[in-house]
Amino acid sequence: MSGEVVLFLPCAAGVEDLLANEVGGLDGVRADAVQAQRGGVQVRGSWRTVLQLNLHSRLAQRVLLQLADAPYTKEDDVYAAAHAVPWEHWFGVRHTFRVDVTAQRSPLKSLNFAALRIKDAVADRFRAQAGSRPDVDTQRPDVRIHAHLGPDRITLSIDTSGEPLFKRGWREDKGDAPLKETLAAAMLAASGWQPGQDVPLYDPCCGSGTIVIEAAQMACRIAPGSQRRFAFERLLPHQPALWQELLAAARDAEIRPPTISIFGSDVSHRMADFAQRNAERAGVAHAVQLRGGDALQRMPPTDHTGVLILNPPYGERIETGGVARHKTPSRAPREHAIMDGAGAEEGDFFQRLGRHWKQHYGGWTAWVLSPDMQLPGRMRLQAARRVPMWNGPIECRLFRFDVLPAKTAVPLPEQTA
Repeated sequence: MSGEVVLFLPCAAGVEDLLANEVGGLDGVRADAVQAQRGGVQVRGSWRTVLQLNLHSRLAQRVLLQLADAPYTKEDDVYAAAHAVPWEHWFGVRHTFRVDVTAQRSPLKSLNFAALRIKDAVADRFRAQAGSRPDVDTQRPDVRIHAHLGPDRITLSIDTSGEPLFKRGWREDKGDAPLKETLAAAMLAASGWQPGQDVPLYDPCCGSGTIVIEAAQMACRIAPGSQRRFAFERLLPHQPALWQELLAAARDAEIRPPTISIFGSDVSHRMADFAQRNAERAGVAHAVQLRGGDALQRMPPTDHTGVLILNPPYGERIETGGVARHKTPSRAPREHAIMDGAGAEEGDFFQRLGRHWKQHYGGWTAWVLSPDMQLPGRMRLQAARRVPMWNGPIECRLFRFDVLPAKTAVPLPEQTA
């Protein structure tokens, strides 16, 4: 396939600028071809760019290749726009497909009916061009067609990723509400931590190890997409030789640094075991040190000051985690409750965590992802930064705390959002 293509990379809200920086740093991508937009990044490039982004992006959720951008006012316009796309250039009648529709201020009353009209247009186009049509498979399709309905324009794209890009292929052991790999990578990017700076990194609530494994893969220069398959491998323009060339280059670039200071621990020894097995599948077991242990009791894992980065459990996401005086029954894999419906235990946990850090982690920088806009007040720490991020449907802030030793730390009143 030759010629320029237009791509859209959806991402979590709040991550757009970080993703634009990541994409702009890829080999062969022009800086003026990258534009951050609401909910993602638009990129102009080639088929090679499609493969590179799927292989190397840690922050994008998918790589969508735009095939049409047309005005519309009613369902018949949607049908006409979809019927005009040469789908037969992208897949054949033996493939299965599905249609997904998103909308923003669309005048249409039913997105389901719009999806049905697009499906009909694709089927009718194939009947006219090939004499038969591909089947629809809503569960495991070969091809996913994405339609976005704006106030007056429709864009039609083909998904080159298949499974969302946060599915790296290594996480088989996980607990309740695991952090997506793409969001873990966004937390690392926002913190500014880089493995080449030789700054220790520690997640004291590591769960199944997502943050530390992402960091270790960065340190070992392991491409996030090197262990999985992609939808573009089933599309007609696929160039297997080019893909194998890029994959081989990515694997040749992997390194095994002599020393890496990446640490993780979890109150649940079972979760620490999960993290260890995930690290082995991710190829970074040699690059992380994982332990069981309570975040309120564990001492710094190194003599050097470094970065604490964590996504502690919270009520909308997970019931339990951390230490409190009373055990509560739960389906979650963690051992003790940190909060109840009134948030009493949660407040105690975070107050004690802040005190523990001031006593033992003076000089460290902490980054905490939480939906609680009052978290700095609970922890009695001053938030140096508040980076908006969404954990799925949950609006959060990634708080930065510059931890002062206990003798110089001053208790602070609760912070407002």
